[in-house]
Amino acid sequence: MRLKADFERVQGGGKRIADSYFSMTFRPNELGAARLGLAVAIRTVGNAVARNRVRRCVKESFRLAQHDLPPVDIVVAARARVKGAKPEELRASLAALWNKVAIRCATSSGA
Repeated sequence: MRLKADFERVQGGGKRIADSYFSMTFRPNELGAARLGLAVAIRTVGNAVARNRVRRCVKESFRLAQHDLPPVDIVVAARARVKGAKPEELRASLAALWNKVAIRCATSSGA
């Protein structure tokens, strides 16, 4: 996702899940595929090198998980604890959150 309106739509009416590394807000879409938006702030993560490292980690994790996700728009926001985390910890955190998104979307659409 790149448009401000898309981010606002998700942030305004989406469901939220989080752990100590990331916060995810998600909302179903009608496009037939999952889309990703990133919010990695300088205050939270630090300089450009650190922010880009986190972005690359999130994008790669999403690339691997997107085929298992329902059609949903997801905004991933980094939390302060990301700054000192190892890549393995971030990947494990993201994998768990992708699973939660898939489960929450499946249970909400089945009801």
